[in-house]
Amino acid sequence: MKTERLKERRARARKIVAYLKRTYPKPKTELRYSTPFQLVVAVVMSAQCTDKAVNRVNETLFKKYKKPSCFADADPRTFEREISSITFFRNKAKHIIAAAKMVSRDFGGKVPRDENDLQKLPGVGYKTAHVILGELHDTWGGIPTDTHVKRFAKRFDLTDHDDLKKISHDLERLIPKKDWKYVNNGLVLYGRYVCPARPHDCTKHPLTKLYPKAATRWPRIK
Repeated sequence: MKTERLKERRARARKIVAYLKRTYPKPKTELRYSTPFQLVVAVVMSAQCTDKAVNRVNETLFKKYKKPSCFADADPRTFEREISSITFFRNKAKHIIAAAKMVSRDFGGKVPRDENDLQKLPGVGYKTAHVILGELHDTWGGIPTDTHVKRFAKRFDLTDHDDLKKISHDLERLIPKKDWKYVNNGLVLYGRYVCPARPHDCTKHPLTKLYPKAATRWPRIK
């Protein structure tokens, strides 16, 4: 990347993050959970699914399953049926039960605090691991990129990539590490309540004012 373009992106990213810090100063997921492993389950289930849909399922599910051992002992077909309203529920059920068994067997029933150990769990990748660590321990060793973050990274010309992990690394190069905690949560909430994905007039939105070209940039995000 040319030095001048990198400087422009870095300056733009920092202005965006400054807004997110002011507007969403305490990063917190809207997924509901009571135990650390329930958070793992909720985040895995939320992939390509809304938090509202996940919370509706978990309102009942988490009364029955609390600890990793509870999920590990779940009957696969019963568990599939219990989360069947969630997208890709069969794969997610398989991953959750396998992850619960691994946590119970290899980590003493406790959710790992190391990002590499977390990413050994089925269904847990770079994004999921850093959401979990940030939520549970306020530890931000990376910027989680989901569809909201990807959408805004593309709209505000902060990346040339489509791969989520590569986008994370692009953002990490642009934004000081002390501010990484504000990126995912802030853009998720901004995308959810201020600037949704469908094309619309957003010229008066706070972040679009920082980069007016975003008003005409509507990349298709898968």
